[in-house]
Amino acid sequence: MKRNNFFNIRNSNDFERITLEVFQFQAENCAVYKEFLNYLHVTNEEVKSIDQIPFLPIQFFKSHTIIASKEDVKTIFLSSGTTGNTQSKHFVTDIAIYEESFMKGFEKFYGTIENYTVLALLPSYLERTGSSLIYMVNNFIKNSKKPKSGFYLNNFDDLYKNLVELDKKNEKVLLIGVSFALLDLVERFRFKLKNTIIIETGGMKGRRKELIREELHRVLCDGFGVEKIHSEYGMTELLSQAYSKGNGIFECPPWMKILIRDTEDALTILPEGKSGGINVIDLANINSCSFIATQDLGKIHANGTFEVLGRFDDSDIRGCNLMVL
Repeated sequence: MKRNNFFNIRNSNDFERITLEVFQFQAENCAVYKEFLNYLHVTNEEVKSIDQIPFLPIQFFKSHTIIASKEDVKTIFLSSGTTGNTQSKHFVTDIAIYEESFMKGFEKFYGTIENYTVLALLPSYLERTGSSLIYMVNNFIKNSKKPKSGFYLNNFDDLYKNLVELDKKNEKVLLIGVSFALLDLVERFRFKLKNTIIIETGGMKGRRKELIREELHRVLCDGFGVEKIHSEYGMTELLSQAYSKGNGIFECPPWMKILIRDTEDALTILPEGKSGGINVIDLANINSCSFIATQDLGKIHANGTFEVLGRFDDSDIRGCNLMVL
């Protein structure tokens, strides 16, 4: 099938048609997914609609090589992991698809990256290799072409100075950071920012006590002097991101969709408004698996937006965009 026709999706009919095409492709070409379907006694022919598609448990990325392409692996993205835990591995055969996905996704919600100075406060990610988030943000920084764009490890003084100066000059600024580092920053400095968007990527990474989203965002709003905190929902196993512009309500780009599964019956999809496990359709994962059953809990609203409510009790805490309740 055509490599990236999913970026041209315009409506729900397009999405369903292309999703079923991707399913048929991966059911034949992703060996692990094909074996999973066989185990469930699901044949390609009987899947006629999206809600009939089985979703691969995300844990498989820790124990198997999930590939649906015969091309050579160009990049391996690794989850953060903690001591004693196995890292997830996402084998990427076409890095250009990831780049197109995160750029088009960002532009849908925020416009061209060239309009922003991008300041990144992601110490926990910079301290390791193989982070898909660092790859994305580094690309944002390069494409912003602004002289002040860059990463900040523990240099809070320079970050404070740049945030204040740029905001006073009415420059559009994007500050993207992991939760614990943003909290560290507002404990040292107080801001009254008017032209800056704060995007938290979630996760305390063991540095702080986990906070529910409402409490985290309240502290950050007070500290930065802004009305809302934005959020990014992404993970190592995906090549697309959903964004929230406040209140924890996320929206997907056209080639990504969230479904909610019954926590007691993983093959049953729940209606809007019901809470359950988050299933992700990520068509940018064309060369891997586009149908992933995450360990996150959430619910979908009637307009297609969704919330992340927490995690399954028996799953490990990862540095994605969620707060454990």
